[in-house]
Amino acid sequence: MLRIEGLSKLCGAERYLDDEPLEGPLKGCLWGMTVRSPVSRGRIRDIVYGAGFNWSEFVVVTPDDIPGPNETYLIENDQPVLAPGYVRHMHEPVALIAHADRDLLRRALASIRVQVDPEPPVLDFRVPPRPEQIQRGTDNVIKQLRICKGDVEKVFATAPIIVEGEYETGAQEHVYIENNAMAAWIEDGPAGDVVVVRGSMQCPYYVLNAVKHALKRDETRVRIMQSPTGGGFGGKEDYPSTIALHAALLALKAQKPVKIVYDRSEDMAATTKRHPSLVRHKTAVDRNGRLLAQKIEVILDGGAYVTLSPVVLSRGIIHAAGPYSCDHVLIEGRAMLTNSVPYGAFRGFGAPQTIFAVERHMDRIAQKLGISPLEVRRVNLLKDGQTTSTQQTICGGTDRHALLERALGETDYARLLAQAEEFNREHPYLRRGVGIATVLHGAGFTGNGEVYLNSKVDVAGLPDGRLEVLAASTEMGQGTNTVFTRLAADAADYATDDVLVGMPDTFRVPNSGPTVASRTVMVVGKLIERAISDLAAQLGGGGSPLRGKALKDAIIAWHRVNGGGSLKARATYTPPPNVKFDDKKYIGDAYATFAWGVCVAHVEVDLRTAAVRVLHFTSLQDIGKVINPTLARGQVQGGTVQAIGWALSEELKFKDGGMANNSLTNYIIPTSDDVPPIRVLFHENPYEHGGGGAKGVGELPMDGPAPAILNAVAHATGCDPLAIPLTPERLMPLLEATP
Repeated sequence: MLRIEGLSKLCGAERYLDDEPLEGPLKGCLWGMTVRSPVSRGRIRDIVYGAGFNWSEFVVVTPDDIPGPNETYLIENDQPVLAPGYVRHMHEPVALIAHADRDLLRRALASIRVQVDPEPPVLDFRVPPRPEQIQRGTDNVIKQLRICKGDVEKVFATAPIIVEGEYETGAQEHVYIENNAMAAWIEDGPAGDVVVVRGSMQCPYYVLNAVKHALKRDETRVRIMQSPTGGGFGGKEDYPSTIALHAALLALKAQKPVKIVYDRSEDMAATTKRHPSLVRHKTAVDRNGRLLAQKIEVILDGGAYVTLSPVVLSRGIIHAAGPYSCDHVLIEGRAMLTNSVPYGAFRGFGAPQTIFAVERHMDRIAQKLGISPLEVRRVNLLKDGQTTSTQQTICGGTDRHALLERALGETDYARLLAQAEEFNREHPYLRRGVGIATVLHGAGFTGNGEVYLNSKVDVAGLPDGRLEVLAASTEMGQGTNTVFTRLAADAADYATDDVLVGMPDTFRVPNSGPTVASRTVMVVGKLIERAISDLAAQLGGGGSPLRGKALKDAIIAWHRVNGGGSLKARATYTPPPNVKFDDKKYIGDAYATFAWGVCVAHVEVDLRTAAVRVLHFTSLQDIGKVINPTLARGQVQGGTVQAIGWALSEELKFKDGGMANNSLTNYIIPTSDDVPPIRVLFHENPYEHGGGGAKGVGELPMDGPAPAILNAVAHATGCDPLAIPLTPERLMPLLEATP
C-alpha cells in the first residue's frame, strides 16, 4: 500500500503550521515569542523592556495572567508555565510577547533584559550536590527505582570471575524536520468561549490536560487539534503542552489568534533532549562466560524539572540487564535534578542508554575471558521459559539464538572478520572491525500503564458506506494513517479507498493514548480491528459479522433509516490474559511482549584523524507481523541513522548549563555521506494481541547500533571506548594509549 500522505509531502502540498496562510481562524493573527532566562539558576529581580518600542502595541503575558495554577500538567506538576520569579535552567520561559509585525517582534524581544540574581547551579549529574545546590528533597533525586532478583551479594562472594565497567552516553537533540509550532484562537461554544489550539504534536490529550489545568477549563471549553507534523521522536510528546499554553495565554489576553513558531536555534536550545546517562556494571561470570550475577547502577540526568524522567528511568532499568538469562540481578536507578534544560522522551525512552552499557559490557566480558563476543551471547541469550530481571517469563516462540545465527549468516560474519584482519595487516593507518549487539525492546507502556491509559478507539460508518477511524494517535512521518487504513480495510474486507482516518481533534476523537512507546500499531491497531468487528456484529443483527459489500450496504441502509445520524462502534483496551505487574516491587510482566533484534556493524577507523566510518550495517528485527514492509524498513533505517549520529557525532556542547552549539552548523547529524548501506531483515512471528499481528517497531532500531558500532571500533583498534558520542576528540586519546 502506498503511503497516504506521501504524494502531498513529495510535491510540497502538505502544509505544516508555519506554511499555513493567515486566513480563516488565523485571520488577523499575531505572532508570539518567548522571553527566556539568561542563566541556569537564580531569582528574577526585574524584566527590563527595551527603549525605542511602544510597548502598548504589544501583548505581554506574565505569570499573573495565568487563570489557573502556574503548572504544566504531567507526571508531577513541578514545571511552571512561566517562571514565577525563580528560574531553574537556561532559556526557561519567563514572559511572552506578541505583535502583528514579526520582524518588529524579533527586534523587541532582543531588547528585553531579564535580570537574575544567580544561585549555585548543578551542572553535572554525576557529582553529588553541595548543600547550597539542593533544590529537591535532601539530595536532588527526582526518582529512584530498584529491581531485585535472587541474591547478588551471595553469588559475588564466591564468583570465579568478576568484570566491572562504567559507561556513559550523552544527550541528543531530536532534530525533527519541523520545529515546534502552535496556533491558538478563541471560538464561541455552547458552554462559553472555547480555546482552540492547533499545532505540531504527538499527544493531543496530553496538551488538552495541560491547557485545561492551567486555564481552569473543562474539555468543553478547550479543543486541541493536530496539524500535519514533521517528525517527533519523543520531542513532541510533552513539550508541545508548553508552547500550546503560551499560545493560548497570548490569544486569551489579545482576544486574537496567535501563532508561535520556533526557529531552529530556539528549538534546539529550549526543548527537551535525550537523558545523558552513567551506567555501572559489576558482573559475576563463570569461565564459559555464563552470567551468574549482575549488579547494575543507572544514573540519569533529569534536568531542571521532572517531566518524563520517572518513566524513562523505569524503561531504562528494565532493559539494563539486556536480553540475557541471569538468576541473580540487582538494578538500582535514579534520575537526578540538574539545572540543565529538562530532559524528556526520545526514541527508545531510556533503553538505548542502558542497552549501550550492557552490550559493551558483554564484549568486555568476552575479552577478559578470551572468548568470542558471539559465544558469550550464545551462552546467555534468553530462551522461552526463562525469566527477565523482573521475573517475567519469556514466551511467544521467537528463538533468539536462531535470530543471532541468521544475522551472522546473512552478513557472512566469519568472512567479514577474516577480511578485516587481512586489511589491518596490510594497511598502515586504517583499521577495520566488526561488532554485534543483541537487543530487546518492550512494546507498549510499562507495567500497568496500558490499563491506566484505558485507551479508546471509535470507528464510524459514514452515509456513503465508508468507514472512518477516529483515534488520537498521530501521523508524524512514521506512517500511522497508512497502517491504520490497511488494518481497517483488512478487518472490514474493504478497499483502502473506502477507509478514512480522522485528523486528531479532541472534539472528534476519543483518547486512544499517546503516540509513543511503540504502541500505535500493536495496541491502537488492535482496538481498530475490535471496533470494526463490533460495528459489523451490531449491523449483522446478532448473526455473523458483516464484511465487505454486505457491511457497506448495511451502513448505507442504517443511515437511510436513521436520517443520517451518528453510527459508531467503540473499542476500549483490555490487557492480554495473564499479564500482571507489581508496580511497587517491580516484579512481573513489564511488557505484554518484547520485540527482538540483532545488529551487525562493519566500521573503518582512520588512525591519523580518529575518524570512524561505518562501512555497512545490518539490522535483523523481530517486530511481529510486518504490516507495511516499506514503512517498517524506513523506520529501521531511520532509527539506525539516528543512532549512528548519537554514537559518533551528535555532541551537545554546554556553556553555563545552556546548549552552546544550538544550530545545525555545529551540532553534527549524519548526512547522506555518513550513512552506510543499511540492510534491514525481518523475522515475522505474529503477535496475537497486536493489530494485524504486529509488535512495536519505532524504538527497537535505536537500541542496537551504538553498542554494535563501538564494539566494532574496539575490535578494529584494540582500544576500549566506554562513552558516546565517540567523536575523534574522544577517540584519539584512546588510540594513543593503546599499544
